Amino acid sequence: MKTTVQFTLNGKPQRAATESRRSLLEVLREDFDLTGTKYGCGEGDCRACTVLIDGRAVRSCQTDIGDVAGAKVETIESLATNGKLHPVQEAFVKEGAMQCGYCVPGMVLTTVALLKRTANPTREQMVEALNGNLCRCCGYVNILKAVERAAQLTKEAK
Repeated sequence: MKTTVQFTLNGKPQRAATESRRSLLEVLREDFDLTGTKYGCGEGDCRACTVLIDGRAVRSCQTDIGDVAGAKVETIESLATNGKLHPVQEAFVKEGAMQCGYCVPGMVLTTVALLKRTANPTREQMVEALNGNLCRCCGYVNILKAVERAAQLTKEAK
């Protein structure tokens, strides 16, 4: 059944006239041409499709578009502003926390959500937050270094 869903996408009010059971991932990529959110497994197990909904890291492949009515949705495209990388993106670049880069948008947004709720996370909190975000290239060591650097950069930016 078609419906119109109103929500905020990357800081701008948006409307999606579509089937309410379509996945948020599909709507973002196909209707809004935001391809930074990746299709990985389609089952919510790899978290390449992670976006922020009201500041929480959520798997967009498992979220129906109808479920975001009235919500604030942020994708990887929203982080850099005026040509300047977000501190988490900057940390991932500086630590070389990517090889193929496919998992990076999900990792970055998961880290953003973590740092919003825990400014100075422990190593265990970092591992717990990223648990389930799969990196097929096995870049986990550098990813954790990037999260540590991101926490420092975020503190410095305040």
